[in-house]
Amino acid sequence: MTGAPTTARETAGPPDADPRGTGRTLLALAFAGMAVAVQQTLVLPLLPQLMIRFDAPITDVTWVFTASLLAGAVATPLLTRFGDMYGKKRMILLALGLLFAGSVVCAVSGSLVALIAGRALQGVSSSMIPLAIGMIRDTFPREKVTTAIGVVSATMGAGGSAGMIVTGLIADRTDSYRPVFWIAAAMAAAGLALVAAAARDVGVHAGGRPDYPGAVLLACWLVCLLLGISQGNTWGWTSGGVLGLFGGAAVLCAAWIAVELRVPAPLVRPNLLVGARSLSANVVSALLGFSMFAAFTLIAGFVQASPDEVGYGLDGSVLDVGLYMLPNTVTMLAFSFSAGRIAARIGPAFTLAIGSAFAGLCYVWLGVSNSHAYDMLAFSSIQGIGFGIAYAALGTLAVQHVPMDQSGIASGVNSLVRTTGGSIAGAATASVLAGHVIAGTDVPALGAYELCFWVVAAASGVAAVVAIAHGLRHPDRPGSRRGPARKAAARGLDESRPRHAL
Repeated sequence: MTGAPTTARETAGPPDADPRGTGRTLLALAFAGMAVAVQQTLVLPLLPQLMIRFDAPITDVTWVFTASLLAGAVATPLLTRFGDMYGKKRMILLALGLLFAGSVVCAVSGSLVALIAGRALQGVSSSMIPLAIGMIRDTFPREKVTTAIGVVSATMGAGGSAGMIVTGLIADRTDSYRPVFWIAAAMAAAGLALVAAAARDVGVHAGGRPDYPGAVLLACWLVCLLLGISQGNTWGWTSGGVLGLFGGAAVLCAAWIAVELRVPAPLVRPNLLVGARSLSANVVSALLGFSMFAAFTLIAGFVQASPDEVGYGLDGSVLDVGLYMLPNTVTMLAFSFSAGRIAARIGPAFTLAIGSAFAGLCYVWLGVSNSHAYDMLAFSSIQGIGFGIAYAALGTLAVQHVPMDQSGIASGVNSLVRTTGGSIAGAATASVLAGHVIAGTDVPALGAYELCFWVVAAASGVAAVVAIAHGLRHPDRPGSRRGPARKAAARGLDESRPRHAL
């Protein structure tokens, strides 16, 4: 790849694409996405059990989750860029292969260190979802892109619920953590076989040499940032370690931006982060990541709390947590199919605003009423509607304005900021819960949970406002034959290229 001007192709694959071929591709990508999403949540209910199994403090055991998060954050921009350069299918197969290898390592591990190493390998697979979105844009006709992205994106919610259910079922029958990882390995192997046999990779490969300095600097500042966020509650937000990590992240990020502005073929063009059309999509992605990941930490604890002991909760088990989230899976999948039709009428930005509003409404419900089982079922159903619509539209909004040979990295950057938003959600909600406890105990008070529900609702509301502002500033005429990327090509430029190269 060179620094020469890039000609943008149409925003989606050929309109005469074989429906059977695209259908098989979508099935393979959706199942693979489910396998990736399952590994992200299946360890959360296991953390207390792992503390006993390895006789380790929570600060050490938390690395079973943190290692996967950090590995995914570092791998996502790298593999998505390599997908644009050498083929998205190759990188998806690599991600699924590492998911399989990591799952096996976890299943046979006999120490906490080995388990953490396996989780890091599993975490690399997080790059699969943005790679799949890029492949969909390459393969599917324009009018089906939003729906297809919605189906694949919906697997995040469905897989998250499935991971909780699987872990709950196994936890009821055995004290061993190994079966859940063998199940993850089986799903990874099946996804690998499906993608290898059915997925079509018809996109243009940019080729070129990797930006090694940019890759190293990006990995270093992301690790510093996310490690500081994830360990802030444990180490203390004003501790030397956390402040040092944030300071290091700032310095390394500045150095990374300087490098990316000067190399002829950067790993990530800065305009994909803060360009006129990219910034709003990335802000919304961070806010929705905050909203979605907050549910993983808040709902599990709230459902398992006992009203007789603390005055709130539903006295449920780990399995009950997954079962309460089943409506989320159903509505998320159903409304992901509707998102394409909505976007065709009003455009992806306003569609995203609708989804974000529903995502906020579900937390408003819990802020007002949370003492009955039907409250949790209503929350789950409304949340599925919101994210089913929002993530389909968000995936389209993140890539529709960039050239085809950069759709993978554009989706990867959007996914990365969503992960960052999710990391902040975990740290923020944990701080609120730890700071508002029942007198004489370390158990969070009901008011702490309700405050978190309102904060998360506000974040989704801001996401809706940003999406509306984007739609008003960059009107998209549904059905127009000249999409944003094609218009850019007609002018001889595109947002993803740095201004000094024009």
